[in-house]
Amino acid sequence: MPQNILTRIQKIFNQHFGEPDYIVRSPGRINMIGEHTDYNLGFVLPAAIDKAIYMAIGKREDQEIHLVAADLEATYVTTIENIAYSHLEWPDYILGVVDQLLKAGYLVTGFNLVVAGDVPLGAGLSSSAAVECATCFALNTLFALGLDRKQMVQLSQKAENEFVGVQCGIMDQFASMFGKKEQVIKLDCRSIEYAYMPFDTSDIQIVLMDTGVKHSLASTEYNQRRIECEEGVRVIQKKYPTVVSLRDANSNMVNECLKTGDPIVYNRCTYIVEEIQRLQDACINLVQHDLPAFGKKMFATHDGLSRLYEVSCKEADELVAAVRNEQTVVGARMMGGGFGGCTINLVKKGRSEELIEKVSGIFYSRFSRPLKTYLVNIDDGTSLALLNNEQ
Repeated sequence: MPQNILTRIQKIFNQHFGEPDYIVRSPGRINMIGEHTDYNLGFVLPAAIDKAIYMAIGKREDQEIHLVAADLEATYVTTIENIAYSHLEWPDYILGVVDQLLKAGYLVTGFNLVVAGDVPLGAGLSSSAAVECATCFALNTLFALGLDRKQMVQLSQKAENEFVGVQCGIMDQFASMFGKKEQVIKLDCRSIEYAYMPFDTSDIQIVLMDTGVKHSLASTEYNQRRIECEEGVRVIQKKYPTVVSLRDANSNMVNECLKTGDPIVYNRCTYIVEEIQRLQDACINLVQHDLPAFGKKMFATHDGLSRLYEVSCKEADELVAAVRNEQTVVGARMMGGGFGGCTINLVKKGRSEELIEKVSGIFYSRFSRPLKTYLVNIDDGTSLALLNNEQ
């Protein structure tokens, strides 16, 4: 599939603009455990996958920006001097990065860009972060800006926060940029320190099951969860002034300070504090090569997301319920911001096909539509995919 995309993206660029200077690949991501903990300055455990956004880019002689979304058959034109919200959504992930580079004082001039990919949109695999990271990496390379990977991650996140308007944490962009094959990243979202953890997939297949519900992280619900967590911190701070985020709190503090207050805030904070601890325990399981223990924690995460954080949906709950007692499934949960997207399932090698067939039947009988599934592998992060003169 990637080679087909590379051939297609180069052909489209040739038709519109001639030869590209570079082609960049930036992967989507999965997150094994640690959901909604990033903006609470806790830990996350993501990995890059072998589904990616591809971006061909070339310099122009003027100050114009010409964008082509190959998969949408859409184009957008603006200038460096007139970077503004497009109201079309897809250009804004690119323009937001340009906006951040210009604000930071980097010299970016006109360019042509074609984007395509095989990251399923709306499936919770962070196609938006992949677009942002691809853009930042491509512009950094094209204009020799001298940014390191961490700087590119931070600029890409800022683009989504300030230009697109989604208050996401840093996980999605970090995973896309720093991914490594057969490893997951234990990322401390406060210090931005990270460590690669072993994730041996020799005996398992990662299967994503798509709820078919298209979520939008720009929805008020996502930002509302952040507000509820911040409210919990404000209450806890009155007794424990050193608590500046839920990362600093523990279950005893949450129970003591929040249990008699707003039940919604209590539930949100309970889930986050438990999830931050659960992730750290899960990393010990990985070091000990104890995937069954790790998988049980995935199910526990789903229960917390569904009942306490309330970001699941009936389709995701049904999909997790359908595999919970399957001997072939090590662990499963909803993944991503919520309100749709995919469930992630760790399935014993060689058993994926029969599981998919069984769950597809359950899903169809319940929701009267076919179930989309994706088999993914853990892959490397953002990189040059193909140089202009390479074939």
